[in-house]
Amino acid sequence: MTVSVERLKKRAEFLRVAGTRRKWVTQGLILQGAPRPGIKPDTEYAGEDRLARVGFTVTKKVGKAVVRNRVRRRLRAVAEQLMSEHALPGWDYVVIGRAQTIDRPFDKLIEDMRFALRRVPDAKPSAPDARRPRKGRANSKPAGSTKAGDTGK
Repeated sequence: MTVSVERLKKRAEFLRVAGTRRKWVTQGLILQGAPRPGIKPDTEYAGEDRLARVGFTVTKKVGKAVVRNRVRRRLRAVAEQLMSEHALPGWDYVVIGRAQTIDRPFDKLIEDMRFALRRVPDAKPSAPDARRPRKGRANSKPAGSTKAGDTGK
């Protein structure tokens, strides 16, 4: 079954996919996926429903701009080869580049993507991050609120 593939472009779309916490991690990439709201998975797909969307992101941890762009190009090439055949219609995907993506052989990246595309729909949403909340102004007293010995009157 062939699916037409388009791009995710807006930040809100990326955040919605990440918010489902459904992902699969491989050595060369991380794939997040989410069914698009309003599309029933068991219906016969037609028109917009036969569409899968994909977005790419590479963080600054991976390297400087030249390296990140190269990683993104490699991931786009892998997605072009596999998404139309292996992506689920009515799903949105976010492909996240990793530091290993730059040196990983292309055929291994293809295997990673194919494996992740099979596993993401069945992946259980991961638990929310259990780290402590970030420190910052939101968790502290507002500036100039009270000084030592000041009653605020």
